[in-house]
Amino acid sequence: MREHPRQKLKYGFNHRYHDSVREALRIVRSGELGRVLNLRGVYGKSAIISFKSDWRTRRSMAGGGILLDQGIHMVDMMRLFAGEFTEVHSFVSNDYWHHDVEDNAYALMRSADRVVAMLHSSATQWRHRFEFDIALSEGAIVLAGILSGSKSYGAETITIAHKTEDDSGDPREVTIRYNQDNSWRDEIAEFADAIVNDKPIVEGSSMEALKTMHLVYRIYCADPEWRQRYDLTDKIPGGIA
Repeated sequence: MREHPRQKLKYGFNHRYHDSVREALRIVRSGELGRVLNLRGVYGKSAIISFKSDWRTRRSMAGGGILLDQGIHMVDMMRLFAGEFTEVHSFVSNDYWHHDVEDNAYALMRSADRVVAMLHSSATQWRHRFEFDIALSEGAIVLAGILSGSKSYGAETITIAHKTEDDSGDPREVTIRYNQDNSWRDEIAEFADAIVNDKPIVEGSSMEALKTMHLVYRIYCADPEWRQRYDLTDKIPGGIA
């Protein structure tokens, strides 16, 4: 990149471009529901997808299992909504499918601003599931389902709740349902625009990708048994600026 400074490099985190995620981010950044308190995310499917070569189940080829393959999108969104996490605790296992990559990862993380995030990335979620809960000081946002090629994660919706003093734990809610997935189109269009008009990469820069990948490996390494079993490290030479 230093030799060719006008070249553009963009990593594919298309979940950031889903309409439900964009709307949630707009609400959070507007401050209308206050500050973020905590996050909860579940992203799961019924198996680690394998093609004829079965490369996704081989550590030597894939580098990791369900967390690296699918859960990384949830990890990326947690960074998007909470910033960087300074504390990470985890349990990682391959007790069901018995590949040499994980089929479940559970993480508990906290940011410098004391936002706590809980993550479950699973390849034993028999009913495919995507759910992302954002608790804020003045309400809550729930993202449920996500439009995908498999159509197996259900309808993509966002539910917005506004806290009031007398709601007795049953606040007013508004649910919006999205029927089209334009995430791939919008992500590619943004990349093309950056190339044609020499604009900086905003979403999916190499630094953003590095930070998300680093957090994935911090989750792996936070489980001492998993770290020792596969001789893992989350250290990056020179650190992250």
